[in-house]
Amino acid sequence: MKSEILIIGGGIMGLATAIALKMRGCNVTILSRDFQAAATYAAAGMLAPEAEQVQGAMRELCLRSRCLYPEWISKLEEITGINSGYWACGILVPVYQGQGEQKSHLSGNWLDKQTIHQYQSGLGQDVIGGYWYPEDAQVDNRRLAEVLFAAAQSLGVELKENVTVEGIQQRQGQVIAVQTNHGVICAEHYILATGAWSNELLPLPVRPRKGQMLSVIVPEYLPELPLNRVLFGEEIYIVPRRDKKIIIGATVEDVGFTPNNTPIGIESLLQKAIRLFPELKDYAIAQMWWGYRPATPDELPILGESPLKNLTFATGHHRNGILLAPITSVLIADLITGGKFDPILENFHYSRFQSPNQSSTSTPMFTNSANFNHVTNGNGNNPIENLGKQPFNQNEHINKGKQPAPTLEPIPDSPLVIAGKTFKSRLMTGTGKYRSIEEMQQSVIASGCEIVTVAVRRVQTNAPGHEGLAQALDWDKIWMLPNTAGCKTAEEAIRVARLGREMAKLLGQEDNNFIKLEVIPDAKYLLPDPIGTLQAAEQLVKEGFAVLPYINADPMLAKHLEDVGCATVMPLAAPIGSGQGLKTTANIQIIIENSKIPVVVDAGIGAPSQAAEAMEMGADALLINSAIALAVNSSAMAYAMNLAAIAGRMAYLAGRMPIKDYAIASSPLTGTVN
Repeated sequence: MKSEILIIGGGIMGLATAIALKMRGCNVTILSRDFQAAATYAAAGMLAPEAEQVQGAMRELCLRSRCLYPEWISKLEEITGINSGYWACGILVPVYQGQGEQKSHLSGNWLDKQTIHQYQSGLGQDVIGGYWYPEDAQVDNRRLAEVLFAAAQSLGVELKENVTVEGIQQRQGQVIAVQTNHGVICAEHYILATGAWSNELLPLPVRPRKGQMLSVIVPEYLPELPLNRVLFGEEIYIVPRRDKKIIIGATVEDVGFTPNNTPIGIESLLQKAIRLFPELKDYAIAQMWWGYRPATPDELPILGESPLKNLTFATGHHRNGILLAPITSVLIADLITGGKFDPILENFHYSRFQSPNQSSTSTPMFTNSANFNHVTNGNGNNPIENLGKQPFNQNEHINKGKQPAPTLEPIPDSPLVIAGKTFKSRLMTGTGKYRSIEEMQQSVIASGCEIVTVAVRRVQTNAPGHEGLAQALDWDKIWMLPNTAGCKTAEEAIRVARLGREMAKLLGQEDNNFIKLEVIPDAKYLLPDPIGTLQAAEQLVKEGFAVLPYINADPMLAKHLEDVGCATVMPLAAPIGSGQGLKTTANIQIIIENSKIPVVVDAGIGAPSQAAEAMEMGADALLINSAIALAVNSSAMAYAMNLAAIAGRMAYLAGRMPIKDYAIASSPLTGTVN
């Protein structure tokens, strides 16, 4: 099917932007896994740029959006006839004894202790004053979601629920289609508004920040609401609703997509809320829930253009999604329909997360052209001084003394994409078993690899060969793949995986959720445990990891791991570290044939010929450590493995000649002299 504009994501950003575009005459379709699962439903609906003391360009963006709210809401309610619960109630920010009377607030009216307790009765006795923000407001976020959904329907936006976008197809710097669980869908322009799930489709630094919340009911014996304004306290807010419910929130937890409310989370909220407004202790709990805020490293949204010319970003709004819906929809609609670029968008451009040497118009995260790596040390020189020969130059060896042979064009190839992140090299290496850290550094450079796997436990314990590893490699250029080597059970591997994610963060890779999963109880043959691997993979996927499981070459296990959401499967060619080569060829071929995710051949490869053979079979990538680290000349072997991976991939794409049981002459027999 074809739609003029396709919005991926059915939360408040997707719905609000769809309505703005539709009112400008566009044909719009929204794809959503589950409209009810969006963060919109889990919020409290505070419109609090001043109470939250937002600063910088973000403050301007939030204040502009707050100004749009009354008219925006009025239009939506007029279209639908549904009350959104918008309430210009103001927000009170109490200050406790010990915090100091004059907190550093940019604005607001200071109320002393006597005034604030007169203005709002029932506050805790240790509240010694506070700030009053009369222009801040609230909206019933769940009603707002209903209003937006109804308005989109009424205006003719096509709403497709239970549609999961599984991948974004790219060609020559633009999106050509999205792959969904219901087939391929095309459009002229695309908008990514998937919130906390954005990183599942593109390597954006957007992570889920879980927030737990609850509501209580005002007792019937109280004829009126005890609160008529929002209370915004220290790590707590209390939001009264006109239906006599009071919202209490919210925790801020960096736990990935871990679901459910927890006793400690709810207890923490209740303790802080009761301290701020003690009579809540006697109110009945009505409901508890949780949601996932889309957080970026600087907690600012990613808005506007992307590296793909027909894809626009509207994601990463963190805790201000409800507030920023009106301004986001206007800015994005103006940008797409009229080419009107508001200067404020410069502050929220995706390129702020790129390393300084990356272009703002082209980043390796989104590159989809074939690339044949040449090994250099950064200044164009080959770092392998003892290979004996210079790299082969085609024009020096073909038709020597005549016209130069035409340059060979590489066969078009799609990139290696793992969990939405794009890599040019199809060779991964490791850091273990080298004779020195310097030898490891040289070999990583010679290999041309972009992914290096690191044993979390060895780094934590400063095991021999792993001292100073954090400083040994350039982590701006190399993607760390933490692994759970040494773990014997699923539970142990899950715990180490969580540590691995934190280790990647410490190296500056905030958006790195990759984990190479190894569960190996067998000390003699080091064969992975299939049951433990599957159990650990299921849990880690739920927690938002991109799981790359190391497995026996078992096609059924590979399919189960794919079904639970793993990013790759990594079947062994032979026992790890054995150098025996491809001993599981038949099973690996079946895995490659049946897999819709990348297949990485891992363990057992000992020579470049074996590496090339694995790639010729159609493997997507290789992970090679021992064969490089234990070679007499590790750097030279790393370079050879790089060339083997490239040659094997090219051979696979070229398509080998059929194997026959008889000979066929190379030269034709017709036209020969008798």
